[in-house]
Amino acid sequence: MNLLGSIRSFIKVVEAGSIAGGARTLGLSAAAVSQNIARLEAHLQVRLLARTTRSMALTPNGRAYYDKVRHVERDLELAQLAVTADDGEPQGRLCISSSSAFARYVLAPLMPAFNLRYPQLSIELLTSDRRVDHARESIDVSVRITPQLEDGLLARHVAQIPFICCAAPAYLERAGRPGTPEALKGHRCLVFRYPVDGRFLRWGFVRDGLRFDAEFGDVSISDDIDVLAQMAVMGGGIVRLAEFVARPYLENGQLVPLFEYAQPHQAYAQTSPMDIYLCVADRSALTPKVRAFMAYVEDCLAQAWRVRARA
Repeated sequence: MNLLGSIRSFIKVVEAGSIAGGARTLGLSAAAVSQNIARLEAHLQVRLLARTTRSMALTPNGRAYYDKVRHVERDLELAQLAVTADDGEPQGRLCISSSSAFARYVLAPLMPAFNLRYPQLSIELLTSDRRVDHARESIDVSVRITPQLEDGLLARHVAQIPFICCAAPAYLERAGRPGTPEALKGHRCLVFRYPVDGRFLRWGFVRDGLRFDAEFGDVSISDDIDVLAQMAVMGGGIVRLAEFVARPYLENGQLVPLFEYAQPHQAYAQTSPMDIYLCVADRSALTPKVRAFMAYVEDCLAQAWRVRARA
């Protein structure tokens, strides 16, 4: 039995919230991941997950075990880092690519502490919503969401960040408050156009385990999420923002969240989250400095957006 492999399968399933999601992260089949977890449960002689055809939840033993092993991968990476670096200290240029919004709201506040931890690193943070090329632009590691993933890159799933549909009180007073995602087609929606290929970034929801995209009626469009947020604050319509963008507007009351509760005779619809990946060109790119950055970011994001199993 590959105990570490089985533990890794268990961790990724808990983080993803489903066996299928964990399998996608690992690049394995759902059947293989399910077998790994079954072997781990047999080895431990306890039930870790309560599974039905429609849901999955941690058992009390599963929760206790996850809390003990969830940092195993990070600790192993840090142990390898300690013995593979030439002098035990990552150094040199570290070029990181990220979307503009994620860099502005999430990465930038994290970088000073990372630099203090590794003072021999020279960090370059490239912020762009265009398609970037690791080899041509000498990028060590990129932070990407699902639509930005490309064949050939090694992608490590590190966080799920909630999306929040919201609008200004003035807009809701004027146009009414939609009770369900289906009602969005009767409202003006402020929609992000993805700069790489011109597609709208769809607004995904999950209800009763089924994913669906909201239909838009009237729309206003921008390729800058901060522009859309400001339009929403001024009463321009309903916007869907990542939690790290929406938080200050919600806290000061400029925007209010929508779809927090189920409507009568209607099951609750949850927004599909933003999946965050750290990507490298290939395994040879997993240098000590890249491993240090990945471990640091994963730990920081886990503190803010820890993925829990869905009951």
